[in-house]
Amino acid sequence: MMRFAATLAVLASMTSPAFAAKGPFFSLQNTDFVVLIGFILFIAVLLYFKVPTLLGGMLDKRAAGIKSELDEARALREEAQTMLASYERKQKEVQEQADRIVAHAKTEAAEAAEQAKADLKVSIARRLQAAEDQIASAEANAVKEVRDRAASVAVAVAKDVVAKQMTAEQGGQLIDDAISEVEAKLH
Repeated sequence: MMRFAATLAVLASMTSPAFAAKGPFFSLQNTDFVVLIGFILFIAVLLYFKVPTLLGGMLDKRAAGIKSELDEARALREEAQTMLASYERKQKEVQEQADRIVAHAKTEAAEAAEQAKADLKVSIARRLQAAEDQIASAEANAVKEVRDRAASVAVAVAKDVVAKQMTAEQGGQLIDDAISEVEAKLH
């Protein structure tokens, strides 16, 4: 095989461009024929060293690598979508919980405001009642003072009138009547 290749190389070197495509086709003088033989020898060398099988194997290996990378990418994408859905679901749950907390806080604030209003009304009513009680007490005290003062004035006036009109004998008689009345009530 090596001899044949060496012979072809010597023959190819002997041909010159001046003789290109002259003469019969199956002649070493015809450059088209020489190129055809060189191409056929090149293909034969490639087939002898199993280059197409090696290229096919490398391409198959590369295709398998690409396929595994695509499968891995697909799995990662599915995992990412699952995680995204999970995070979206969690975000929705957190949002719902926040909405519930806000609604509860609003409800509690409204209830606290109502309770404060009710407490304020009770406090105002209690203070009004206390003020009315103080007014009534002050009025009663004023009436009592007026009565007491009127009674003391009446007693003083009556004392003066009785002292001027009563004799000692009449005074003694009043004292005896009072003593007998007290004895009768005590027994």
